Amino acid sequence: MDPRIRHRLRCPICALPLAEATAGTTRTLTCPRRHSFDVARQGYVNLLAGRAPHVGDTGEMVAARTDFLAAGHYDLISRALADAAAVATARYRAAHPQPETSTAYPLVVEPGAGTGRHLGAVLAALPDAVGLALDVSKPALRRAARVHERAGAALADTWQQLPLPDASVAVLLNVFAPRNGAEFHRVLDPAGALLVVTPAADHLTELVGALGLLQVDPAKPDRVAGRLGTRFATESETEHRTRLTLTRPEISTLVGMGPSAWHTEPARLAERIATLPDPVEVTVAVRLGVHRRR
Repeated sequence: MDPRIRHRLRCPICALPLAEATAGTTRTLTCPRRHSFDVARQGYVNLLAGRAPHVGDTGEMVAARTDFLAAGHYDLISRALADAAAVATARYRAAHPQPETSTAYPLVVEPGAGTGRHLGAVLAALPDAVGLALDVSKPALRRAARVHERAGAALADTWQQLPLPDASVAVLLNVFAPRNGAEFHRVLDPAGALLVVTPAADHLTELVGALGLLQVDPAKPDRVAGRLGTRFATESETEHRTRLTLTRPEISTLVGMGPSAWHTEPARLAERIATLPDPVEVTVAVRLGVHRRR
């Protein structure tokens, strides 16, 4: 793991710094109290302090997401995040001026990163930043660890204490993922920003009813605000939308990569997809909120 990322990590048990050690072909991260965490051969480190609450996205879901995102269908989300992150890191650097010889880099962290596609796009737009993908899905982390040369990845329960020091993060990314408001507030620098992407009411509306997919909760904005509580103030919120022309196989991939994959019977879904026009126009509509620590 890139030392610029590794030195930001903390032991999930005692919160002390972690150092890399190698014994033969086995690599670990170890704290001064000798708590040890394995580095997988795919590059991510297992920083779970106990058993994971669930296994996260399956290999099939991760493969579907990789294919769908690689086709560029959600690039508007990546672009919006990259633009907002550029503004946020400029503000962060202004608050933390560093000499030219400094080895400090703004840290971008994405809890619930999945394959890390959006994190990679943000890092590509920020040449002086490093990134960390956190997720509970091993198949996702195998891909996230390789999403960018300045990215690292760790298996972590993002509902628990994040394996990071206080006020150590310049930008937090949250894309269709759970929000741990207390921990986000703890690890985010006072000059940093939390970027939250949520679906708008008509996101994928052409497919929701026709395929029996999970609907966007009309109270979603209120639930987001509730998760962030009084710890964050919303600086701005913008809407980003486009229309996709998707084939039936692409629709199968889209459904298979998201939460509806857990709730839809495959045979019934295939029957419903077969009744759709081929191709079909689909709305992508999301909100991007920029939030600051109070």
